[in-house]
Amino acid sequence: MLSMRLLLSDLQEPKWRPQGGRWINGESWIAPANVSALVMEVNDDQAPRVWVRVKECKRDEADFVALTMEPGEVSLAAGVFGTAPLYMVEKADELYASWDLTALRSHLRADRLVPRVVARTLTRQHRYTSETLFEGVYRLTERASATFTSSGLSIHYPEPAEHVLEPRTLRPGVDPLAALDELLTGVIREAPTATGCVGVELSGGADSANVALAVNAARFPEVYSFGLLVGGSTGRQQRERRRAFVEHCGFRDTATPAMQHPPFSPGSVRALRKPHDPAGAFYQEAFDVVREQAAARRCEVMFTGSGGDEINAHHSRTQAELPTPKPVPWLGKKAVRALAEVNEHLAPIPVLPVPTLMAFGMHNPGFLRAGVWPVSPLVHPRIVRFMEQLPHEHKRGKALFRERIRRAGLPEWVAAPAEPENFLAVMEKGLRSYGRPVLDDMLKESVLVDLGYVDGKALAQARKDADAALVVPDLLCDVLALEVGLRSLM
Repeated sequence: MLSMRLLLSDLQEPKWRPQGGRWINGESWIAPANVSALVMEVNDDQAPRVWVRVKECKRDEADFVALTMEPGEVSLAAGVFGTAPLYMVEKADELYASWDLTALRSHLRADRLVPRVVARTLTRQHRYTSETLFEGVYRLTERASATFTSSGLSIHYPEPAEHVLEPRTLRPGVDPLAALDELLTGVIREAPTATGCVGVELSGGADSANVALAVNAARFPEVYSFGLLVGGSTGRQQRERRRAFVEHCGFRDTATPAMQHPPFSPGSVRALRKPHDPAGAFYQEAFDVVREQAAARRCEVMFTGSGGDEINAHHSRTQAELPTPKPVPWLGKKAVRALAEVNEHLAPIPVLPVPTLMAFGMHNPGFLRAGVWPVSPLVHPRIVRFMEQLPHEHKRGKALFRERIRRAGLPEWVAAPAEPENFLAVMEKGLRSYGRPVLDDMLKESVLVDLGYVDGKALAQARKDADAALVVPDLLCDVLALEVGLRSLM
């Protein structure tokens, strides 16, 4: 991943030179994220032309950002992963871009939002698209390209990715577990680590467990495991499952009680109003702690279990119906009108599952900021295609994943828990203990209310109802997080 400021006037003659971790040419500069490697090639045989590639994996061509510069034109292209999205904005004859949205803070205007993106955010109808919350700021989606000239910035979507729409019959004698083992271990060994010090997210569920087993088989010199404990009876079972995996693999483990770091908790990025992406993850506070722990142990890579639900889904990508959104009683008139447009200007079907790519955008910039490269092996294109071809009986209830845990010698209560972990109690504590004061402040002064995206009177009624409710409506988290995030950038 990279950040840049490019002036078209500087591209007439490529005189790039390294300086202070950046490449400089006149007033233009290009900088890789602190976990990326930037390779620059200059071709001046006929016309000055510079080609820059940021490549993240040792042998895999799927995860990259390519930048080509020639007089009067800048071109950008992305691979299939989109590990961390590249955000772009133009100003006159200058192009600014970064994997970190807050780096573009001077170009972000809270009073110039894209209505349909706001409506998607407030109603949890998130869509994968080049659009962002902010007018004039665009995301480079997977396999997409962008061109910047004196005429402005244009985005070019790719053709829809091809997928296996129906499972195939296994040939006699084929062991799908052995095939998954080989694929997972191979992908994990391609991770970009120089010292072999890596981390693995270990939640206690089947997805992260399968990744952890493959990480263990890959034989890295140092492996640390990290996890958030959700608390309560569910948390006790989760803790025991994690302990079983840690002992089996011999990881150096750090467990963090998520209840100590709920949404809007004191000392967190939201509570301190530090600049952050308004569309960030609900549980950013807790995951920030995990990322800090990984960085403190000098982990170069963090393996995650992201995408396990998606690759085990039975439906095809082209026919899956989107869930019906919950009604949001405090939507303002502007957001209500924009609901009719939530499915406009969407990116085509990607190689990776859409929810996984959206999760990357919310979680992965935080890893890069901490100096850790996130790797989600379950959604590597080779594994995505393997799972698409797998007969349904191996995916139903994550049957193959659970059988792999059993075959590793772990007990049934670990392979198929009766009560999987969830963060609902963490959300409730965050909203009840720390969210309500944020809501009170929002009722006095609010960006979203002033712009017509939120109905102030309906929100005030929701605040009264929350006091008497056994459970605070979790949809309040969406409006509070968006409000706080927008304020942090003002």
